Amino acid sequence: MILVTGASGQLGRLVLEELLQHLPASQLAAGARSPERVADLQARGVDIRPLDYDQPETLEQAFQGIDTLLLISSSEIGQRTTQHENVISAAEKSGVKRLVYTSLLHTDTSPLALAEEHKQTEARLKASSLEWVILRNGWYTENYLASLPAALEHHVLIGCAGNGRISSATRQDYASAAATVLLEGAIHQGKIYELAGDTSYSLAEYAAEITKLSGQEVRYQNLSETEFRDALIQVGMPEGFAAILADSDIGASQGALDDDSRQLSQLIKRPTTPLAEALQQALDSL
Repeated sequence: MILVTGASGQLGRLVLEELLQHLPASQLAAGARSPERVADLQARGVDIRPLDYDQPETLEQAFQGIDTLLLISSSEIGQRTTQHENVISAAEKSGVKRLVYTSLLHTDTSPLALAEEHKQTEARLKASSLEWVILRNGWYTENYLASLPAALEHHVLIGCAGNGRISSATRQDYASAAATVLLEGAIHQGKIYELAGDTSYSLAEYAAEITKLSGQEVRYQNLSETEFRDALIQVGMPEGFAAILADSDIGASQGALDDDSRQLSQLIKRPTTPLAEALQQALDSL
């Protein structure tokens, strides 16, 4: 049986939907802190397992009878090393055979502040008794699409990425990769995949694409890291998260979000979703 953690989250849900296209629901389990949020999956026959990364006793119980586990990295920055340790330890104790982990692009060399907890988790996983696969996910296209309404309203896209190239892909692309690895099993054992979009763009090029597809002029304004962080805080973003986004943009300016290996499209056996296509879908939904 395959269990997907974070099943109520955006990525976890997409992975389960992919798996349901290939496996009967009776072979799948969905792990969630709030099981009521995945009640519809239960109605379709998926086994719902309540679990909380912060409560090891829930993890050991949830992992009973599980052969393969997808550990979707926690969203709680600063707590992830401990939370992931809890999951890996519980998986070992519960008889899980294989663990697939969603990490960060070029974790071992990345300048991003986000990378440290992933480095620690990868090291713990490699030292475990489990068979493992590491999916180093690059930036989600949706991370930048979230700023689309503000960019259209103010006719400016702000950031501090300079001319840095961003090889983003959609959540669906990354979900397809995770599902592929879960379904194909042992052939991926011990492998680390650097996953990113087939093509890259700068934020100035992203702004130009918004202008082209929306018919409204949007220009890119490059700020300093401090200016960008402060601007995000001023519109209500929590200070810690604003700092992480600003740090990530600076990392992008240093090449941290760029990758031309095309391992993602090779894994999913199709091209990754082009920026223009994802952007058009986002515009249509506004």
